[in-house]
Amino acid sequence: MSAPNKLLGSDPSGVRPRIVLYHAEGCHLCERARGVLEEASVPFEEIDITGDPELEAAYREWVPVVEIDGERAFVYYVDPAALIRKMAAQS
Repeated sequence: MSAPNKLLGSDPSGVRPRIVLYHAEGCHLCERARGVLEEASVPFEEIDITGDPELEAAYREWVPVVEIDGERAFVYYVDPAALIRKMAAQS
């Protein structure tokens, strides 16, 4: 996937959107979402909601959840092409 990496690295300011993956233990969809983010070579943070009552209430029904700059961008599934579009729109 060299084209996405080139696109994501094209921001001359060097500022990238903050991407957060909310996931839970044993979630196979979360593993897939992590794989898409890793394959796209985008830096991201991971937050495990397991055992945190506030996070469980906010995210359990939707995991995996990917937020870009604090806004929910994906639930259940991360579409690689849509990820690239959303990242490009943020830069």
